[in-house]
Amino acid sequence: MTFPHAILLFVAAVLAGTMNSVAGGGSFFSFPALIFTGVLPIPANATNTVAVWPGSVASVFSYWKRLPRSARVMAPLIIISIVGGVVGAVVLLHTPQATFMTLVPYLFGLATLLFAFGKRLTRKLGQVFKRSGPPSWPIIVGLTGVQFFIALYGGFFGGGMGILMLAMLEMMHIDDIHTMNGLKAILGTAINGAAVVTFIAARQVVWPQGILMIVGAVAGGYGGAHYAQKIDPRWVRASVICVGTGMTLYFLWRY
Repeated sequence: MTFPHAILLFVAAVLAGTMNSVAGGGSFFSFPALIFTGVLPIPANATNTVAVWPGSVASVFSYWKRLPRSARVMAPLIIISIVGGVVGAVVLLHTPQATFMTLVPYLFGLATLLFAFGKRLTRKLGQVFKRSGPPSWPIIVGLTGVQFFIALYGGFFGGGMGILMLAMLEMMHIDDIHTMNGLKAILGTAINGAAVVTFIAARQVVWPQGILMIVGAVAGGYGGAHYAQKIDPRWVRASVICVGTGMTLYFLWRY
């Protein structure tokens, strides 16, 4: 890792940590930076997952008091998130590097679309699945199945995973947005945590780059977010969408 590469990775990680704490979409910055500095696609994805995971852990504590206390709701979703995260990570590890790189622009495109139109999706689902009272067992079982596939996708790549989980939680008709964000945070932490353990066990993490990016992501999450929150959220979202679109087009052209 050269000094210019280290600077690029650190700056990308700071931007990723900042964006994840404000609007999401941090992987649009951190994953391409790893590719641009010569890390192979699958180790790059594994290293990126490790780099952003501490930020998701920290966000759980900020929402702790908002989390539902019902094990009936929490336990199935957390367990299936761990299982799905492991399965997705294993699928990634058994995917050829060239095949994964071919999929990257389409995964980036999907994540960009979810980021751009996710609010409309969750709002529509909230209208379709309107109901009252706590979720019944059939609904919990059905949504647990949905969460498995979200977790599988998250363990495999993860871009736009948060939007998919918010859409799933809308089906549970949770009215408090802070509770929804808290659930999204803990489920995302479970998915990425399971993937992190799998990637470490498979020795796919590039540690010099990973440690540097962890420091940058934490700095961005705790420091950069303070300044980013002073900017009009529309500009923050627009910048993430522009970067996501640009990376999609670049990887389509390059690979």
